[in-house]
Amino acid sequence: MSDTEKTGGKILVGTVVGNRMDKTAVVQVHRRFVHPVFRKIVGKRVKYKVHDEKNELNVGDTVRIIETRPISRDKRFRLLDVVERAVQDQDLVQGNEG
Repeated sequence: MSDTEKTGGKILVGTVVGNRMDKTAVVQVHRRFVHPVFRKIVGKRVKYKVHDEKNELNVGDTVRIIETRPISRDKRFRLLDVVERAVQDQDLVQGNEG
């Protein structure tokens, strides 16, 4: 079995909030659930460090990540695929405002 065929871990969908590290991105996963006591819908956000081998992620991208063996002290997830790329506004990138 190759590494891509092993799908024993959790698959989560989140948004990239940081990509300044080499081969690592920070992905924020937002989940909603019913509180067991108060029966109200609450939301929780968790940040995961994700292994990004090709350094292809940018802030704002929506990605799917999969749980895997420990890659480093903090990394326990790797990039599965990019669901949606963030929109890059060319005027802001070039510095032309207005």
